[in-house]
Formats: sequence, structure tokens, C-alpha cells
Amino acid sequence: MTHKSMRSFAGGIIVAASMCGAVYYFGPSEADSAKAVEKPSIDEMKSTLISEGYVIHSKEEWQKQEAAIEAAKDSAKEKTEEQTKENGEEKTEEKSEEVKEKIIYRTMISVTPGMTSIDVGKALERANIIDSGMEFFKEVEKQGLSKNLRPGTYEVESEMTMKEIISIIFK
Repeated sequence: MTHKSMRSFAGGIIVAASMCGAVYYFGPSEADSAKAVEKPSIDEMKSTLISEGYVIHSKEEWQKQEAAIEAAKDSAKEKTEEQTKENGEEKTEEKSEEVKEKIIYRTMISVTPGMTSIDVGKALERANIIDSGMEFFKEVEKQGLSKNLRPGTYEVESEMTMKEIISIIFK
């Protein structure tokens, strides 16, 4: 490369940098266009929210509604207490038994070749069958059954004990 071509190249860079600087300093600014956007008024914001389906309350209205809810809860509690006193303790025990519903999870677990007891424990934990995959692994190790994992598909449920689950999967 000759010295004349180097000078031409340097001159081109100077011209390009000057043009970029001129556009940067004298061109339209994004900040100016952002300043032109007006903030919506409070009434405009309310109408927009109402049109979207929101309900708008003042602080006082909200406090009145909260007080009304608390009063309704208190009156409902008093009514249930009165009914309990009138009907005796037998009704209370029946209600508590009705409320105690237990959710039982059932799943089909597929054990594939190459899976470990840790993998099976994690799968059972994700299916809400057992509480902890590590406890499952520790129980399998404690019984010395980690080598007896058989590939297949097994049906288990959350009501089963850990020993029952292990006996199904590790026959």
C-alpha cells in the first residue's frame, strides 16, 4: 500500500466521522419525540380502565367495602356458632368429617432400562405420589434393592406406603 492510498483512506474516515457527528448533533432527537407524548389525564385513565373491565374505587369506597366484608364474615361466624350451640356437638363432628377430603393421586410410572432408583423417586415426587424422592432412594438403598429395578409400567397411588410402592416396582 502506498502513502497516497493511505492518505486517501484516512481522509475518507475523517469525512465519514464528520458526517456521522453532524447527523448526531444536528439531526432529529428521539428525546424530543418522546417529550411530545402527553400524559393522559386522570379521567382518561379511568375511562380506559373501565372500558377494559376494571372497577375503580376511591380509598374511602374501598375501606367501606372491606368493612362490609368483615361484618359479613363476623355475622356468618356468629350464625354458625349459634347453630352449633343449638344442635349440639354431634353436628360439629359431622361437619368436620365432611370437610376432611383427602386427595389421592394415581399415576402410571414407566421404568425404562437405564433408570436408577433416584430417577424413579424424582418421577414419583413430580406425580405427587411421595413427598421426597431422596427418602424413596434412601429406603431402596436401606433394603438393598437398588439392583433389582425392573423396567416396566406400574400403577401407583399416593395412598400407598413407601414400602408398598417399592414392593410393586422392585419385585
